[in-house]
Parts: sequence; structure tokens; C-alpha cells
Amino acid sequence: MTKLANSLKEWNSEGFKKTLKKELEALTDGTLPLEQATCQGGKADGSNISALINSAIETETKIQVNVGIFFNEIIAGCNCGDDPMSENTYCDLLVTIDKKTAETVFTIKT
Repeated sequence: MTKLANSLKEWNSEGFKKTLKKELEALTDGTLPLEQATCQGGKADGSNISALINSAIETETKIQVNVGIFFNEIIAGCNCGDDPMSENTYCDLLVTIDKKTAETVFTIKT
């Protein structure tokens, strides 16, 4: 399970958004559920993502953050001269951080 410990440490500080953005953008390809957000039947390329922190709330046990994720979708199989193609794609992601363990769950918002 992914842990965003640095973001948890920065919660309620000026550095939270910057730290969360940095941690999300440093995740290895395949960590985020971007395949669920592809819109043209392609494969998500999470190797070069950009995160936009939209809003955050705190519950008794969790921090929930709405994040916009920009990534590329690789589209293949059209037998075109430029096959495969890469399209810029965007999705909304809910990032839920456990306040005790920093264990993090990622959910694509539809």
C-alpha cells in the first residue's frame, strides 16, 4: 500500500499542497488507477503526471483531497502512420490519507 507520510506531516501547514503534489508526481507508473480514467480505450501513461490540488477536508480519521491529474493516454491500433498516438487526458482523483498510518487510497471520481 502507498503511504504519503510527508503529506500527512505537512497537513494543516502552508506546505501541504506543495508536498502532496510532489509526492503524487513522484509515484511510480501504475500506482494511480489511471487506467480507469482513459476515455479512448488506450493505456494510461503515468510516467509524466501533473497534479493540481483542488480542495481538502479532514475527518476524524482521514484527510480527503480532491486532486486533478493530467496524464497521457497511449492510443494504438488505428493502423495510422503515427500509431501509437499519445493524447493529453485529465481526471479527478480522490486521495484519502489515513491520519494514523499515512496509508493512502486513490479513487477515480466519475
